[in-house]
Amino acid sequence: MAATAQLAGRLAGAALRVALAAALALLLPAYRVYRLTASLLGALLHEDDVAGKVVLITGASSGIGEHLAYEYARRGAYLALVARREESLREVGDAAAALGSPGVLVTPADVSSPDDCRKFVDDTIRYFGRLDHLVNNAAIWQVGKFEEVTDVNHFRKLMDINFWGHVYPTRYAIPHLKKTHGRIVGVTSNSSYIFIPRNTFYNASKAAVLNFYDTLRMELAGDVAVTEVVPGVVESEITKGKMLTKDGAMAVDQAERDVRPSRLAQHCILQP
Repeated sequence: MAATAQLAGRLAGAALRVALAAALALLLPAYRVYRLTASLLGALLHEDDVAGKVVLITGASSGIGEHLAYEYARRGAYLALVARREESLREVGDAAAALGSPGVLVTPADVSSPDDCRKFVDDTIRYFGRLDHLVNNAAIWQVGKFEEVTDVNHFRKLMDINFWGHVYPTRYAIPHLKKTHGRIVGVTSNSSYIFIPRNTFYNASKAAVLNFYDTLRMELAGDVAVTEVVPGVVESEITKGKMLTKDGAMAVDQAERDVRPSRLAQHCILQP
C-alpha cells in the first residue's frame, strides 16, 4: 500500500510539472509580446526632445554607455559622463562634443561608492544647474558555475556595481529630477528573466535592478518617468571577454570572447 501511494504521489507530481510547463509555454510568449508592444507604444508616446537637456550617464567610457552618450550628443543634450577610467572617459567626452553636445562634464567615479555617487550628482548640478535624465548603465560580468566559486564574497563587488550602482545615483538624483519632471533610464539585461548558466550572480543582479525600476516607476508616477532598457547580447567589453573569474579576479577570457556574438543585440526591450 505504501509503495502504491508513493508511486501515485510521484506520478501526481510529474503531472503537475508537465501542466505547469505547458502553461508557461502558452503564456510566456504572450507576455513577451505584451512587454514589447507596451514598450514600443510607450516610447512613441513619451519620446523626449532632449536638445538642451542635461543627461548624466554612468558607465560611459565604453559599450552601451558610450554609444548612448553619442546618441544624446547628436540630439543636442548636455552630458555629464561617469566611469572609473578617466582617460577613456575623456575620449568619449571629446567625441560627444564633436558630435554636437553643447557641453560635456567628465567625472571619474566608482558607482559602488555612495560618496562618489553623491559627488557626481552634486557636480552635475553645480556645473549645469539642473538634471533632466539619469542614465544608470554601469555593470560588470561574471562567468563560472556557482559550485566552482572559491569564495562567494568575491562577488559582492558585482552586486555593488550592478545593483547598488543603480540605487545610489538614483537616490541622490531624484530630488533634482522631480524639479524638471525628468527621467531615469535603467540599463538592465534580458539575463534578468532569460537565465544563462554560469552567470549566477550576474543574472541575480540584473533581476534585482529590473524589479527595483518596476517598483520605482509606480512610486514616482507623475513626478519622474522611469524607462528600462533590457538589451540582449551587444558588442561591449563584456562580450569581448572582460569578466570576473570564479576566483573574483577581473580578467579577459579569450575563449569566452570567441564563442559570443561579437556584433549586435538579439533583442532590446524598452519599458517606459
